[in-house]
Amino acid sequence: MSGHSKWSTIKRKKGAQDAKRSNMFAKLLRAVEVAAREGGGSVEGNMTLASAVEKARDASVPTENIERAIKRGTGELEGGARYEEVTYEGYGPGGVALFIECLTDNRNRTAQDVRHAFSRNGGNLGESGSTAWMFQRKGVVQIEKSAAPDEDRLLEIALEAGAEDLADAESTWEIRTEPTSLVQVRDALAAAGVPMLSAEVTMLPQSTVPVEGGQAKQVIALVETLEDLDDVQSVYANFDISESVLADMA
Repeated sequence: MSGHSKWSTIKRKKGAQDAKRSNMFAKLLRAVEVAAREGGGSVEGNMTLASAVEKARDASVPTENIERAIKRGTGELEGGARYEEVTYEGYGPGGVALFIECLTDNRNRTAQDVRHAFSRNGGNLGESGSTAWMFQRKGVVQIEKSAAPDEDRLLEIALEAGAEDLADAESTWEIRTEPTSLVQVRDALAAAGVPMLSAEVTMLPQSTVPVEGGQAKQVIALVETLEDLDDVQSVYANFDISESVLADMA
């Protein structure tokens, strides 16, 4: 499990995003709107929309806000900017690879903001394709070990539902799936009464880079700065920092 996945889980547990809730809501609703515009407003028939709606609900975005975002995307409601998807790639301290997904209505502004975030946090913005090859799009379900059934039972439930494998991530289990299998695996776990920390489509690194000490703090600062940008939807990185160190940082 990448350190970035651990970092996201620790922040979720500690409610570290509460102070940024309004900004987070805006990003989640932007993703819902774009998904509806590109693939239609049916949650059942649009996997990208289903994932965006699920994330919004998990973050306690009001249902009426989600419904309005879908209608803006499908054209049933007027208003809102026209967003496009843009990705950026680069390297952070210690050679950590980063892949950033954005939704923007102004490419020049977004590029400038991302470049500035890299330059002031010890990183370098790279060319297209410089790091994307290091990541794979996968469905990931995270489960607290203390609330999970025993490993064999959990693995049995996951594999029968179509999961690929089960990974040990210190205090959590991480179930990995193909993106198209995520919903059925999540539903099977819910039906079996297994509580989940998260279930989402993400980008997993194929290998990780260990960092510690001052470099670890620099990497986290870069990731946090990027995540705070209005146009940035997701940041993926292949750093490996121990869970205890990440918990202290959080």
